[in-house]
Amino acid sequence: MRLEVAAQAIGIAQAAFDAAVDYSQTRRAFDRPISHFQAIQWKLANMQLDLAAARRLAYRGAWLKHTQRPYSTEAAMAKLFASEMSSRVTNSAIEVFGGYGYCQDYPVERLMRDAKITQLYEGTSEIQRLVIARKIINEPEWVTRGS
Repeated sequence: MRLEVAAQAIGIAQAAFDAAVDYSQTRRAFDRPISHFQAIQWKLANMQLDLAAARRLAYRGAWLKHTQRPYSTEAAMAKLFASEMSSRVTNSAIEVFGGYGYCQDYPVERLMRDAKITQLYEGTSEIQRLVIARKIINEPEWVTRGS
């Protein structure tokens, strides 16, 4: 289930990112879309970067599972990174929306709450870190293989 939670977190973050991009292109300040401001551009770039990294981790875990190889540590890594990424991305989306981000009229408020739960079920972030650390300690060759 950890890979499924990672996928859920990625989907939540993608929805928040899409909403932030759309909003930043329609909301205007100083006679231009806010997407033209560097601060907003950097937020969007970081959000996209986080999404891409989370996807790669989830794909790696899914590939290992599909090919019937050990994947529990990679699933823990994907779940940990994706769930924490989802919280970062939804928080950034709220910042792009400004005060409107907290209004229930906009989707990012709900997405932020949805993102938080992915850090809790199927093992908290702390448990995922324990799984990863045990693999590092018990199988140091796993680290040198680049997982």
